[in-house]
Amino acid sequence: MFLRRPISTSTGNCWEQIEKLKQEIETADAIVIGAGAGMSTSAGMTYDGERFAKNFSDFHQKYGFRDMYSGGFYPYSTLEEHWAYWSRYIFINRYTDAPKPVYEDLYYCIKDKDYFVLTTNVDHCFQKAGFDKKRLFYTQGDYGLWQCSKPCHDKTYDNEEQVRRMVQQQKDMRVPTDLVPRCPVCGVPMTMNLRSDDTFVQDEGWYAAAGRYEDFIRRHKGLHILFLELGVGANTPVIIKYPFWQMTAKNPKAVYVCVNFGEAFCPDAIEQQSICINADIGTVFKQMQ
Repeated sequence: MFLRRPISTSTGNCWEQIEKLKQEIETADAIVIGAGAGMSTSAGMTYDGERFAKNFSDFHQKYGFRDMYSGGFYPYSTLEEHWAYWSRYIFINRYTDAPKPVYEDLYYCIKDKDYFVLTTNVDHCFQKAGFDKKRLFYTQGDYGLWQCSKPCHDKTYDNEEQVRRMVQQQKDMRVPTDLVPRCPVCGVPMTMNLRSDDTFVQDEGWYAAAGRYEDFIRRHKGLHILFLELGVGANTPVIIKYPFWQMTAKNPKAVYVCVNFGEAFCPDAIEQQSICINADIGTVFKQMQ
């Protein structure tokens, strides 16, 4: 519907666009937030640079990779080393707070509204910032969950306690063998509950969140709904970006907002219903307070 049509980018005054966004938040009947990796990047959850060097200098020295993503895919020779790396990765990206209060600033702006969050992020920053867990749908998994690597059953397991023990007890880039997580049903090694292939487990909680999101959209159909897209890139547009465009086009009362530094755009078909802000997400919501 949109791919063959021209795309409009942000050309207006940034601060004027922010004022328009502020007004839309105040007047909307409901707000659907769609958040991608750019949201967490704005909050300082970077996977390279100083943050990587501070936490993985030993792995960098041994293997040469320069970012967390590369280290996460490295074929380590032992499970003990694999989980030494991943336990640190999980700990700093799931169980420590983001360096900047971007999620908190967003929550301050929308907390009194009827909202729902759809996100491809897996770092749990929304819930840590105060968002209602019943209004969150993590479509791609959660760093805080493990699953069977087969998988032999559709269940996930909280990993915080064991991850903290792994971080505390690892030596020479290895965790103790008895801390290597194994499936309680079939005994094979556990893996992360992250959507990377067809083994991703959509457990009972995943389906419940999907149902709440579908119900939210159904209940607000035809109303003044604000589709607030934050930091969504081109990797997975079918989850947030394209559906937001389509729902805006079908509802003349809807407004689509894209806040994304360097990638703020919309199709010409919905240009009159859109606000595109080419700026850092954290700066935008700090300005709105």
